[in-house]
Amino acid sequence: MKEIKTKKISNEAKKDLGNIGEVYTDYRDTWRVFKIMAELVEGYNFLASLENEVTVFGSARFDKDDKYYKEAEKIAFLLAKKGFTIITGGGPGIMEAANKGAYDAGGESVGLNIQLPFEQRINPYVKKSTAFHYFFTRKVMLTSPSNAFIMFPGGYGTMDEFFEVVDLMDQGVLCEAPVVLVGKSYWEPLIDFLRSKCAKIGTITEDKIKKWHVVDTAEEAYEFIKDSQEELKVCDLSPNNFHRDGNIDWKIFRVMAELVEGFEFVTGISKAVTILGTKSIGIDSEYYQAAYSLGEELAKRKYSVVTGGKFGTAEAASKGAFEAGGSSYGIGVKVPGRLELNNYLTKSILFDFSFIRKLIVTAPTTALVFFPGGLGSMHHFFEIMTLMQTKKVPKIPIILYDSKFWKPLGDFIMDKLVKEHKTIMEEDGKLFKVVDSVEEIIGEIEG
Repeated sequence: MKEIKTKKISNEAKKDLGNIGEVYTDYRDTWRVFKIMAELVEGYNFLASLENEVTVFGSARFDKDDKYYKEAEKIAFLLAKKGFTIITGGGPGIMEAANKGAYDAGGESVGLNIQLPFEQRINPYVKKSTAFHYFFTRKVMLTSPSNAFIMFPGGYGTMDEFFEVVDLMDQGVLCEAPVVLVGKSYWEPLIDFLRSKCAKIGTITEDKIKKWHVVDTAEEAYEFIKDSQEELKVCDLSPNNFHRDGNIDWKIFRVMAELVEGFEFVTGISKAVTILGTKSIGIDSEYYQAAYSLGEELAKRKYSVVTGGKFGTAEAASKGAFEAGGSSYGIGVKVPGRLELNNYLTKSILFDFSFIRKLIVTAPTTALVFFPGGLGSMHHFFEIMTLMQTKKVPKIPIILYDSKFWKPLGDFIMDKLVKEHKTIMEEDGKLFKVVDSVEEIIGEIEG
């Protein structure tokens, strides 16, 4: 029976991003849209009943004897005693530790769980819980506004959640709140990469990095969070923006409309390659020239090019495809007061909700190519890594261009995630390929 259930969940999981990786798909699956909407409605309804939330992220693989398990339990206990609600993914490891700390303190202990092809149990210290089929909807809920976010060492999923939170704050759609990173030896190599590579090409500023608090103990973490209990500011992703006075707000119907429009847009896009990377480069950049050449070469080989539709890397790849007579599609986010789209798009669509755009931009792709980028590129990268690792989507080529830029991140993944903390398997560390030429990219896509 367990084997049958696992197979069923695994088969259904292939629909998560619209059968990502297939050459052609009709995404206008009414049942899928309603399942996503139902999960969003139930999720926002659930979150609207909570207050003074602190969300804790970290690996499911740490056991009770691990120092990070103990620190997570301790910080949750301290915060629950102070009146905070502790939210986790509801599973084992760091999630269990945080829920246990809140439970033992007599506080609110909440779990937002996920149905995986391999079974993930709800830990016994969760008092309130809800479960999701789609990673997409669950992560929307986990990254909804909290009084603080605490990140412990983890694998691809934790990296995805971290970059999602800080990227949404950077965009201004998630309320500013303390972001506390526990475990200096784990987080500092990643921050060094962001400083030495991303900041160098203008994709992140030092001021943003300095807002994150890197600590080693529960007591240090508590000091940054204990006074953040005042009423949360209302921002775009606040649950009460979608749920008011027991009723679902009209914005939820805008979400539904964007889902339908998004799936309609990508229906019929065939043999597509998605290219992502910073918009902070000009035409003289080596990355701009490489992205242009890639777009041009893909068009010659009858691939469609999908980008965020804006400038920098997206413009270069779109221009290359467009001028070679190919198809270039832009899938972006609306910016209030101005239209941000490049002039080399065959077709484009803009979304109000960034989480819808992120779902749609990867839906029709047979491969993903990442040029150097910032927080947005990082959370796209780690999200697809998470989805492939957990078998929520089939494996497709994931290609990172320019080893000089990406090597420190690759070293971090192998040294910290694979070897030291074992939060991912060695085979998971090989789900992506780092290359230095357009020819190598084409080889990976067609190989």
